[in-house]
Amino acid sequence: MTVDKQQRTNTPFARVGRNEFGYSIKQVDHFLTRAHAFYTAEDSGQKTVTSHDVRTVSFDPAKGGYQALAVDAALDRLEDVFAQRERDQLVSCQGEEAWLLQIGRISSVLRARLHRGDGERFRRPKRRVRSYCVEEVDGLCRELLAYFEENKPMSVDIVRRAVFAPAVGAEGYEESQVDAFLDRVVELMASID
Repeated sequence: MTVDKQQRTNTPFARVGRNEFGYSIKQVDHFLTRAHAFYTAEDSGQKTVTSHDVRTVSFDPAKGGYQALAVDAALDRLEDVFAQRERDQLVSCQGEEAWLLQIGRISSVLRARLHRGDGERFRRPKRRVRSYCVEEVDGLCRELLAYFEENKPMSVDIVRRAVFAPAVGAEGYEESQVDAFLDRVVELMASID
């Protein structure tokens, strides 16, 4: 077995080919080590890692790095674990009523935007900046509304993996606003499920 093959078998994730781009191994390993140290720490001396940190972490591309899909799947599971832990801590410290109030506030804000009409849910950028296809975003928003108000089953992974066709400027919804909204949706769904 070559050193390269041996190195590849001793890693927590599959790696892309030597000349392909994946996630930086050093950055992924560092983040996961930090998350594990915080999760298993008995004192609060460890730097806090939250479900939001897990959801929003990003890694630089690197040749021969970890396969993005494998890392993303692990991060999704880790986010769910952290969200559950955060919910349990809130309930333990402040009671279930506090958690329900928090969920109610977030849900109310999200549902208000979801109730806006098609084509009116998010800002339309004025300059020629990247934006998302309005019809595709509105389609996901209708599914989310059914999830929140009609108890239609929906996996948080559908929202996590949502990809929209690009648009330019006012032809689409502003990417950053849609992304921020979906981030809150994932936060809520992960804490409920």
